[in-house]
Amino acid sequence: MCRIAGLINRSMPLDAIHATVVEMCNILRHGGPDDEGIYTSANHHLVLGHRRLSLIDLSMAGHQPMVYHNGAYVISYNGELYNYLELKEILKKKGCCFSSASDTEVILAAFATWGVEAFEKFNGMFAFALLDNNTGNIYLVRDGAGIKPLYFAHTVEGLAFASEVRAFKNIPYLQTEHPNWQVYLMAYGHLPEPITTLKEVQPLKKGYWIQYNIESGAVKQQAFTHYSYIELINNRKEAIDLVQATLKKSVKRHLLSDAPIGVFLSGGLDSSIIALLAEQQQPGINTISLFFDDDHYSEKKYQDLVQRGLQGNQYQQLLTEEIFHAHFEDIIKAMDLPSCDGINTWFISRYAKEHGLKAVLSGVGGDELYGGYPSFKRIHPALLLQKMSPSILRYASHSSSRKLRRLCYLSIPGAAGIYLFLRGQFIPNEIAKYLDASETEVWNLLEKHPQLPDINNLTAKNQVSWIESNLFMQNQLLRDADTMSMAHGVEIRVPFLDKEFLKLSLQICSTVKYSGTVNKQLLVDSFKQSIPEQVWNRPKMGFSFPFKDWLINDQYARRHAGIKNADYHKQFVNGKLHWAQFLTVLLMENHEAA
Repeated sequence: MCRIAGLINRSMPLDAIHATVVEMCNILRHGGPDDEGIYTSANHHLVLGHRRLSLIDLSMAGHQPMVYHNGAYVISYNGELYNYLELKEILKKKGCCFSSASDTEVILAAFATWGVEAFEKFNGMFAFALLDNNTGNIYLVRDGAGIKPLYFAHTVEGLAFASEVRAFKNIPYLQTEHPNWQVYLMAYGHLPEPITTLKEVQPLKKGYWIQYNIESGAVKQQAFTHYSYIELINNRKEAIDLVQATLKKSVKRHLLSDAPIGVFLSGGLDSSIIALLAEQQQPGINTISLFFDDDHYSEKKYQDLVQRGLQGNQYQQLLTEEIFHAHFEDIIKAMDLPSCDGINTWFISRYAKEHGLKAVLSGVGGDELYGGYPSFKRIHPALLLQKMSPSILRYASHSSSRKLRRLCYLSIPGAAGIYLFLRGQFIPNEIAKYLDASETEVWNLLEKHPQLPDINNLTAKNQVSWIESNLFMQNQLLRDADTMSMAHGVEIRVPFLDKEFLKLSLQICSTVKYSGTVNKQLLVDSFKQSIPEQVWNRPKMGFSFPFKDWLINDQYARRHAGIKNADYHKQFVNGKLHWAQFLTVLLMENHEAA
């Protein structure tokens, strides 16, 4: 796992391009502390940069940017290819030679052999830039589940790309802010793709590649993989057998590492399943957990129950309010794009690093795929309410109840309206008031972007699964997990989003996948012989902190609650504003002041 950057600009001197990319890599150093590399092409006015976090082939043979086939191909790569050993054997039979044990070289050999058709063969999380010197094309590629980030700017000057948006800050012609990012942040609590804080910078779509011809500047974009809800498996016993076998294989693949690896164990169902499957594959697997003095939030008793079935070290860390206050400023500075989430991941990644772990397996994806959120129970009334007159729904914005006010979002048709009703933070009249904008303008912006597909052909619960996966998980959970873990040079791996397991999960009929008396009944039934009943037969807690009390007492938050949001801080202290809403306006004001 690494950080990558690059710049192509024919109007800039080569030494200036080189200096810019070096600085981009310095900004990204936290995500690649083990090594750095630069590749320069004078002919193309191109520089590729790389910061390395060594996990597979720890030797210098894995150094990047990596050159292959006498310089014909060059790559700067961030990710892990979990099926690289199988692909390597196939490629050897086709005559490919290898000089390293890295998955990076397998990507190069695969492209040299199959061209862009290679990308669909990859099972992993990846974002990379691959230069084909034979054609003068450079390819930007992002995995089909969107686990790894890749941002780019295609302008008249050329092409720039990086693993984080902050890496673009030393490129003068890319500094224009996106004029409406604050609207989306206040509505969603994150920036939904393709919105970023910079007008010209956007994320590469998941499962897509972009081909940029360096000579002509022509761009071609194409999908190489797509996941669809196709209900084929309607036998419950068959589904259970397939879930067991496929997730077990996924965990085995995700344990591939030449560096110390462990599992995040929250004490919930998903992380417990991952930990116990990892123990079967790698006896003595280490786990890392957080717990609190407050029993309302702490899951320590469930962590301990699961740990009884494991042989490895159980690294448990008591997280106190004092520790939170000591590091809250560091957490804010670690954010790339502003988000009201990710603080928990920052802490647990910090403790993983302290205990010598360079990669950890996480349970992200289980809730989205198997119905773990309250939204799966709320989707039917939400779909019915969305059929009401938009004018009636928008009138709800005047209600004194925060929950009722969000009904107004159902006046936006489709998935965006459902998501904002279920998870939205501020409603348009509140956003307009804060930004001194027109409420009509806010409504128009939220109706226009993000542009989402029509998912009405899906069953109701598959619709909410799609929404949670493509909005909440994609734009918040995965993005924040990547940013906050890589702030400590730790890689998070997500077995539930393995290519094969993801395909399987979307093929199970809704009547089988979501039925039952407890949340995620199908997952429970698949692994209940291994998981203590107390773990799966209990209310969902989520992975959260006593944020409200802690933020109220935080001096950094108090000091930085500037003139504009001082009233919001007062509302928050008086219990009239959710902590995530207060964090959103805190981030906005301090971003503007930066």
